Amino acid sequence: MGGIVKIYPAPFFAVMSSVLRYLISACVCLLLASTPSIDAAPTGFVEGHLKIISPKEVELADGSPPADVATVNYAEYPLIILSRDGKKEIARVTADENGNYRVALPPGDYVLDLQNRRRGHVRAAPQPFTVASNQTAHVDMNIDTGIR
Repeated sequence: MGGIVKIYPAPFFAVMSSVLRYLISACVCLLLASTPSIDAAPTGFVEGHLKIISPKEVELADGSPPADVATVNYAEYPLIILSRDGKKEIARVTADENGNYRVALPPGDYVLDLQNRRRGHVRAAPQPFTVASNQTAHVDMNIDTGIR
């Protein structure tokens, strides 16, 4: 049973032991850095109803009432959620076919506004609101289309 046996000096094992400890420490640090923080606050929600207001029904040129009032297309009125100072867009949302919306957000202060409000010549007041962890803020938005 002959074989070659290699003998390593004692300092070799000390160096290898240090390298192994370093690698294990680095792996543990990377693992901890990649997992979400336990202290991170759970998200909250904002929900509400979008109401499109027209001061009076549309009249036809001949003075007769319209045969069928068209349903509101909420997709034409997308909402945006801005930071409290109104400078950063956080999210966009479109109300469903009934005018309702719901969005998950991290806790904080926000403003709900209508996208392109000024360009679209519609009147809507920006609505400030606060989202808390595991809670739902309720914010309704009324839009005056100005159609007379």
